[in-house]
Amino acid sequence: MRVVVQRVKQADVSVEGEVVSKIETGLLVFLGIEKTDTKQDADYLVDKIINLRIFEDDNHKMNLSLIDTASQVLVVSQFTLYGDCRKGRRPSFDSAASAGQAEKLYRYFVDRISSYGIDTKEGRFRAMMEVSLVNYGPVTFIIDSR
Repeated sequence: MRVVVQRVKQADVSVEGEVVSKIETGLLVFLGIEKTDTKQDADYLVDKIINLRIFEDDNHKMNLSLIDTASQVLVVSQFTLYGDCRKGRRPSFDSAASAGQAEKLYRYFVDRISSYGIDTKEGRFRAMMEVSLVNYGPVTFIIDSR
């Protein structure tokens, strides 16, 4: 399982011109799920994301976590995180999980974050989405469960 985590001042997801989710200060999490991923991969990433100290304290040091700041999270599924571009000109998505498997783990991931009392929003699974964001910093991390 792989995530791209961006600290944002705001982010929103639109589908067919309609905003379906929006957050203010918090984290935008793009979530990619691989064929071999399990709930343990999701648990690892959820724990990492909610406790990662990437928000600034009063001294402008990254010392505060998502839990410390009561910030929001917007989770967007993104199977292209498992696009393999090493051969040819068209990415291969052979290692990405099937839609059915991915949706179950996506739901589990979102529910786990939400279970910590974090205001959690989400994109629309399997939809063509437009994602807008204001990256604050910029601060962006790529985290893999392996």
